[in-house]
Amino acid sequence: MMKKFLIGTVLSLSALSTIASELSQYTAARVQRAHNLAQEEKLKEAISSLEAMELSRGYDQAYVARMLGIFYWQNEQTQAAIKQLELAVNSGLLQDEQAWQTRKMLADILLNEQRFSKALPHYYALSKNIPKGQKAHELWLRISQSHYQLSQWQKVLSAMARYEKFGQPDKLGALSIKLSAELELKKWKPAISTIKRLIAIEPERIEWWRQLVALYLRVDDNKRALDSLALAKLKGLQLSQDDLKLLAQLYAKRGIPERAALVMNELEDVNSNSKLKAQQATYWQMAKEWEESIDSWRVAAQLDRQYYWNYSQLLVQEGHYKDALAALDKVRGRKADVALIKTRAYYKLKRFDDALANAKRANEIKPSNQAKSWVKYLSQLRKVESTQNS
Repeated sequence: MMKKFLIGTVLSLSALSTIASELSQYTAARVQRAHNLAQEEKLKEAISSLEAMELSRGYDQAYVARMLGIFYWQNEQTQAAIKQLELAVNSGLLQDEQAWQTRKMLADILLNEQRFSKALPHYYALSKNIPKGQKAHELWLRISQSHYQLSQWQKVLSAMARYEKFGQPDKLGALSIKLSAELELKKWKPAISTIKRLIAIEPERIEWWRQLVALYLRVDDNKRALDSLALAKLKGLQLSQDDLKLLAQLYAKRGIPERAALVMNELEDVNSNSKLKAQQATYWQMAKEWEESIDSWRVAAQLDRQYYWNYSQLLVQEGHYKDALAALDKVRGRKADVALIKTRAYYKLKRFDDALANAKRANEIKPSNQAKSWVKYLSQLRKVESTQNS
């Protein structure tokens, strides 16, 4: 967010072309001379001319202070400009729109100098009586900007509400300020509305889409979070690796795991990162795409042998018993579980002696009803075979 704001009131020399009738003859003549010098681009001489004046009348002092403030500002003597404009404003002697314009000049310079707490009282005073032809909405925007810089979030929103009553077209700066305040105050639902308006202005900016998705997740609306991120992708916005991971997760939560797995294919390191590949394998498994899942588990296991367990289980499930036995030999730990899975694989391959040996090994390592059942069943089966063979 910009820390400096352009001064909206045009501090032009033409504002000084009409010499107020209230000035004394002496002051009016000197003011006219200074004005002419300024028009001739002799700004320093004009300033010196005004500084040399000895004034006794209050209105003359206020008018010359106002004029000096403008000249100082144009000569990039900002602090001197502020001092003179404060004298003019605080005198209370300037009238009507002249007084309003002078206070506006002062407020804008203070804002530009990042003296926000000093600028605010002047802006609020200006807001109480806005002359016809002045842009009231700009005044409330500057009030909002000042509160923003002071981290006064509720006051930002109050000022923005006044600003929006004037029905101005949505603008990036104003909406960005409003959004920041809403986020700071954890006003998630209003922030969603503001983000949508920002997207309407800058539909190609991925940051707005990310923030919209994050806000939907804040309010536990996973459906709209997915819809928004998927729409951003459909519109051709460049999603980051983290965006793609989130998109896959949201598809899986929605119950569309095959889409989640396909999105994972777009990740640059999906085939070199074991955790990512294992996640993709899980998505394929959720989608009951068994062969795709087996392929993914195989790659994950080659990258990190802890996944040989998952790989071998699915191989057994799908009847790839020989491949499963080879994978089980690479599983670390889980000795009892490995022995039980091998028991099933050997049984399916009709290698009953190997099946029985593994069932007994499983029961020795970690006694269980499943292991005992296998031992009992396979022992009986061997007896039957022996009887039949004899």
